Amino acid sequence: MSRQDYIFTSESVSEGHPDKVCDRISDTILDAFLAAEPEARVACETFATTNRVVVGGEVGLSDQDKLHSYMAHVPDLVRGAIRDIGYEQDKFHHETVEITNLLHEQSAHIAQGVNASGNKDEGAGDQGIMFGYAVRETPELMPAPIHYAHAILRRLTEARKSGAEPDLRPDAKSQLTLRYVEGKPVEVMSLVLSTQHAHDSQTSADIRAIVEPYIREVLPEGWLTANTEWWVNPTGTFVIGGPDGDAGLTGRKIIVDTYGGAAPHGGGAFSGKDPTKVDRSAAYAARYLAKNVVAAGMAERCTIQLSYAIGVAKPLSVYVDTHGGTEVETAAIERALRRVMDLSPRGIRTHLGLNRPIYARTAAYGHFGRAPEADGGFSWERTDLVDALLREV
Repeated sequence: MSRQDYIFTSESVSEGHPDKVCDRISDTILDAFLAAEPEARVACETFATTNRVVVGGEVGLSDQDKLHSYMAHVPDLVRGAIRDIGYEQDKFHHETVEITNLLHEQSAHIAQGVNASGNKDEGAGDQGIMFGYAVRETPELMPAPIHYAHAILRRLTEARKSGAEPDLRPDAKSQLTLRYVEGKPVEVMSLVLSTQHAHDSQTSADIRAIVEPYIREVLPEGWLTANTEWWVNPTGTFVIGGPDGDAGLTGRKIIVDTYGGAAPHGGGAFSGKDPTKVDRSAAYAARYLAKNVVAAGMAERCTIQLSYAIGVAKPLSVYVDTHGGTEVETAAIERALRRVMDLSPRGIRTHLGLNRPIYARTAAYGHFGRAPEADGGFSWERTDLVDALLREV
């Protein structure tokens, strides 16, 4: 029997956090190559520090002339991403940052395992395990702590970019500790919000006065109580931020990107990887399946694990855990999942429409719990498998 009364914490970071700047740059480059060719191969890593961005990794297009042309545009893509985030600091500015492009062609030895040829179907881009999760804590079927930690920062970013709060700057982190009663979140025990701001003279109290109305707007009514501990900019001044304050790397916020620690993680990062890489696409598929299991009423909470081998098309295993909250046999759900969706890398990409430039928008505020979009963005958040699952079990 799982615990019903407990306290749980998750954190989020804003799009201006140094690691998220790098995720955004990597996914912006990925989108550009996918726009050029839906079957593009991209594994792009980014490093950022004071006045410097370094981009490296592998890319592949069928047309070599087009590949070299797009490689030449990488610095423009980097500057555009930084500009959109909002960095115009003396030591990290989209116009003056020094950019080093070390991208090169994809390894032929990796390509031979991934590409379809003859009677061989497209194989997974790597070995590994991927997890998906869904739970009835929010309408989006996400764990509440991470969902609302994201929502706070997203709302503050909207206020900053609209000009409503000109003293806010891009770098920020949030953390929510929620109290659960009978398995449901009921109260914020503590709230941590650290945000970069404009002036050395601004105190923690000044920043709280700016951010508190937006936080209250986002959180469910009644969750903030007299017992809630507020920690807003607890270290004091936070003017130096972003890659000038701390170096960033692609892929260092994998728990922020997923379920905030409420579910297992296979260890693979998402950003900068095209959807032949099962680190990304199979994690999206696992979330899609878990969400549909919960939406179908088969469980209050569902964890799904998928596993793959490089160059092999079919998943090696499909595991379902409903945490004791269903009368449907988990083995029956596992069999149903294999029948309602082709879980080969190509099957996932086709079913979810992943060969599109839809990834830069995922680089901050979570890859999950977002609304499906008209152009195919966040397609893995659909619940269109409910009827098919119910028929199969």
